[in-house]
Amino acid sequence: MSRSPSFSVKPELGLKPDPEALQRWIVAFCIIRFDLEQGQLIEECYPPGCLTQDEELEVAFSSFPDSISQNQNRSSIHDCIFFFRFQRQKNRPQGNVTSSEITRVDDNMLPTIPKEKVPKNSKSRNNREDTKYLYGYVFNRQRHDERLKRGGEQKSVVILSRRPFSGVFRPLLQIMGPLYFDIGKKAVEHIAAYVSMWPSPVPGKLMELPIGNAMLKVNLPPSHSLPLEGGILFEESVSPMAPFLPNNQSVPQGLFHDSDLFGTFRGLLLQLWVLWELLLIGEPILIIAPTPPQCCEAVASLVSLIAPLLCSIDFRPYFTIHDPEFAHLNSLQEGDTFPPMVLGVTNLFFLKALRNIPHIVSVGSPTPNSNRGALASRTSTGKFSGRPEGFGLQQLSLKKFSPSNLLNAVKLRRDGPLCLMTEHKEAIWSSYAATTKPDTSILNRLIDAGLSPRVEESMSVVNNEILRRHFLELTTNFLAPFGPFFRTTAPSEGSCPYADPPPLPLFIADEFLSSLSARGVGKFLSKRMRSNWLDLYRKFLEGPNFMPWFQRRRAAAEQEQNRLWRLARMRTDIQQLISKMSELEIVDSFNAIERHLTEEMQLQKSGWAADDSATICQKLTGDLQAVFNVLPKDVQQLLLMNPQRAAFLQVQS
Repeated sequence: MSRSPSFSVKPELGLKPDPEALQRWIVAFCIIRFDLEQGQLIEECYPPGCLTQDEELEVAFSSFPDSISQNQNRSSIHDCIFFFRFQRQKNRPQGNVTSSEITRVDDNMLPTIPKEKVPKNSKSRNNREDTKYLYGYVFNRQRHDERLKRGGEQKSVVILSRRPFSGVFRPLLQIMGPLYFDIGKKAVEHIAAYVSMWPSPVPGKLMELPIGNAMLKVNLPPSHSLPLEGGILFEESVSPMAPFLPNNQSVPQGLFHDSDLFGTFRGLLLQLWVLWELLLIGEPILIIAPTPPQCCEAVASLVSLIAPLLCSIDFRPYFTIHDPEFAHLNSLQEGDTFPPMVLGVTNLFFLKALRNIPHIVSVGSPTPNSNRGALASRTSTGKFSGRPEGFGLQQLSLKKFSPSNLLNAVKLRRDGPLCLMTEHKEAIWSSYAATTKPDTSILNRLIDAGLSPRVEESMSVVNNEILRRHFLELTTNFLAPFGPFFRTTAPSEGSCPYADPPPLPLFIADEFLSSLSARGVGKFLSKRMRSNWLDLYRKFLEGPNFMPWFQRRRAAAEQEQNRLWRLARMRTDIQQLISKMSELEIVDSFNAIERHLTEEMQLQKSGWAADDSATICQKLTGDLQAVFNVLPKDVQQLLLMNPQRAAFLQVQS
């Protein structure tokens, strides 16, 4: 891998990094060298002092492959890009955390944020220091030289960020990594200076980010797919999901939209529906692959599989035995509950250390591009068969049935995942019985590029779009029965918009399941799921993904409903409205308008007010005065005894 010839640094601009502006995108740049005597050493960290000593150690251990030889090619230089995710030290839980059974969701369980919650001018919230996780994006270079100890050396360039923006940081590393090995530490300063000039990230938008004379054009993942602790504003985090499938497939609907779903799981395509369910209900999964790029791509692809659902389980694209979490996982005894997480590993030691993990997936190939012919193994009719072989072992079986295939499946099941210690194979070991049936019509639409590397990449793009759209449609239809609990209402024509909006429907899990069982799951899912589909909903409600997603959607619905009622107040002709009211209704309207005006002014003082807050206050003040003017004199005198109320009215008096 080499730096693109079209990229060049512009030293004449004399750019200097702005550490504060840099934090909008990047926490730190690290240069890490593997030293034979001392191990992993951080040679440089910019800006300095942004990581604890333990965090520096964790970053250093996660920034190198487990082996200096990632493949059989003994070329002089080998570059690779991968990423990892780790928990910041001050956010580590002390002991096990268990989730209680979900019985109901009501307004008391939702975030306690002011009704008119639009933090527009809170600069400090973009640079939050309480982020739970950090993402490390790595450009690793291994140089083979028989004259050196151990036959070579390696060094990594690492970008640390609070944000899971792989579509930004991977191409940035493709520029920065080779640039660092060309000009040294100056590359860090140059890249930091350009990133400092970038505008703040806007989730769900196409952003153009200049870097030297190049331009990164990236569609950022939508805010509803980002964890609330990731440094995003509350207003962004509750933005509603689009109710229909997008026409433009380049617009991401979840995290890691750019991951190579087809290329990673092309040897296990029939099992994608099993994996979708396991992710949906939050089951622990161990992903094992020969190299860090392959295992992190597999984890990213799995996370992307359940879009537009918010993925709330812990996922580690590249997990090593040096991660502090490993000691806890390794201590789990048989019968202990494994925490919901997806672990991507390359070290075969995990097969023994984490033998209690219920689902193991083996992907990738020790030699690059060796699985290019996987799609050629269809039946003689050119179609996929509908059922996998394996008698409970979820192994790919795209090939025509034969006794040898049956024997191989039985042998894999008998040997278990430890057979990977002697030979790497693509397979899934799981006793989970999926509710969703593989959609062979989708698989038969996939395009086989044969053995042509030139056509391979473009065909993967097409196949990824086919698969991603299907699973997006599958997830959207699965979540559709929850729609009534997010349904907003606007004031009816002629009604008073100053009253409080009605509460959203109360959610009670047992009642929801009973109602869903009676009316059915809908045509789309009924054709693709077995008769026990209600059990999948029950597991989803009890799993770790449901409550965070439901709360986020609920908050988005409340915000939208408040916006609708706020807009109705702006458009209301107060004179026409009060002309139809009784005296008691007029007094009630006065109290309601006064309350809304007070709340708006409090939001202005706290910095949470919307851009149109001044206009709202002016309209409410005028409405308050208009209602006051039609009240009887004795009632007016009584109301003016309140000093704050008198202050509202004195401008118009």
